[in-house]
Amino acid sequence: MITAQNHYDAIVVGSGISGGWAAKELTEQGLKVLLLERGRNIEHIKGYTNAMKETWDLPHRNLPTQKMKEDFPVLSRDYPLNEITQGMWANEQESPYVEKKRFDWYRGYHMGGRSLLWGRQSYRLNELDFEANLREGVAVDWPIRYSDLAPWYDYVERFAGISGNRDGLDVLPDGQFLPAMDLNIVEKSAAAQIQKAFGGKRHMICGRTAHLTEARPEQNRVNCQYRDKCWLGCPFGAYFSTQSATLPAAMKTGNLTVRPFSIVTQLLYDKDKKRARGVEVLDSETNQTYEFTSKIVFLNASAFNSTWILMNSAKDVWEGGLGSSSGELGHNVMDHHLKIGAGGVMEGFEDKYTFGRRPSGFYIPRYRNWQDDKRDYLRGFGYQGRASRDSWQRGVAELGVGADLKAALIEPGAWSIGMMGFGEFLPYHENRIFLDPTVKDKWGLPVLAMDVEMKQNELLMRRDMKQDAVEILEAAGVKNVQAYESPYGPGMGIHEMGTARMGRDPKTSVLNAHNQVWDALNVFVTDGACMTSGSCVNPSLTYMALTARAAKFAVDALKKGEL
Repeated sequence: MITAQNHYDAIVVGSGISGGWAAKELTEQGLKVLLLERGRNIEHIKGYTNAMKETWDLPHRNLPTQKMKEDFPVLSRDYPLNEITQGMWANEQESPYVEKKRFDWYRGYHMGGRSLLWGRQSYRLNELDFEANLREGVAVDWPIRYSDLAPWYDYVERFAGISGNRDGLDVLPDGQFLPAMDLNIVEKSAAAQIQKAFGGKRHMICGRTAHLTEARPEQNRVNCQYRDKCWLGCPFGAYFSTQSATLPAAMKTGNLTVRPFSIVTQLLYDKDKKRARGVEVLDSETNQTYEFTSKIVFLNASAFNSTWILMNSAKDVWEGGLGSSSGELGHNVMDHHLKIGAGGVMEGFEDKYTFGRRPSGFYIPRYRNWQDDKRDYLRGFGYQGRASRDSWQRGVAELGVGADLKAALIEPGAWSIGMMGFGEFLPYHENRIFLDPTVKDKWGLPVLAMDVEMKQNELLMRRDMKQDAVEILEAAGVKNVQAYESPYGPGMGIHEMGTARMGRDPKTSVLNAHNQVWDALNVFVTDGACMTSGSCVNPSLTYMALTARAAKFAVDALKKGEL
């Protein structure tokens, strides 16, 4: 072993959304921090090699080649496999995993992680989300309530820049918003019809999204340019990512050291002190092993990879790894189930068009099992969608050739509107990940096996997700409404959660109310692994808030000598 004599106040593992926040908060509070990223470095602006490209600039017009499909069989199941983001997702040959049941795991192994690839929809959990497990006897109770996290939602929203309206809905708490992106003319009409048809109990609002609608010169970030090329990297810094926002803030302090190509293989555990003393790192380029030590460690490698690190640590003390004493490490996997909804045509707006390419859509918040609505399943779902006009791409051979074809395609096509449901996935103990005993990755490390499935509660909910989508669109005046349900496999929501849940009792949870591992209190987990339940809203804003809260607690505890 090559031992590097490097000691830091804190080590942060992973540079995605939560890891970037951990680095920012800890460095700004005066700690010397080492940020470890298992993949390559991507520099802001300079590293966005495809940000200015169009479809016609690509050899295969952004379609996946047969070779790409062979190399990325999991990505090929859905939209992430394309030319323009090739290289931005984990190499499935180098980093395989085992599917005991189908699980679509879409990973970003590079600086910034999936903060460069996320959909940027940013919503708070509501008060009931934190109470539902206790009320319904599901899994375990969250050890915190909405009031504990509300000021931290405020804090991260102000810095990240979340555009949205203050809609006054209990089911979707308001936040500290920049001016909202506007609904287009067809969406406004649909929203009014929905409000009227359902007596104000269902709402269509503009999506709350992590895009600046006002410039932030103090962060060197420009307001959104309505290019809708967000996942190619935003050279304007308009959308929130590690590269555009938290990493520059952390670097500005002079307290941050960044090390890419660094695979954390385990936490180094001190049996006598019952604390982690640092991490072991495998350099993915040289295959050399290093040790880095610190007072505290933040695991932000994404839900499953943070849990992998715990499972692979202190195995001489716990067979299941550090944090496994409760029997819950690796269990309670959640995602948001989707790929179900409806669409149709909206007539009467042929003289209206849109400006720019808005990088968001509309949102219909949860209304099932809310207030006086009761269903034969638990929890609920929301919808995301948009209305748009068909473009020149609608052209087909039957339209003719030459002048007739050109004339037909100069004018925009019909208005269409569609939406897809996002449903809550309950935390079932039997839905789990674990270290496979036989399969290894490129570096000889054990890989994860996935044993996750939807159960009756999700299947009953999906019935409503499809039927309600038709009902809502027809009430909005949409014509030729057609429901759809495409094949869904857990993981397709790219919102993997659970596996190291927070709780009130070390006998039934992995983490306490401050995201500390019960078995090693100087280890914090604040990515999706910590979630006790999933709600039906996009979870990234909650990861940000939990991370900022835990970082403040960690620094205060260090100052008091408690860690």
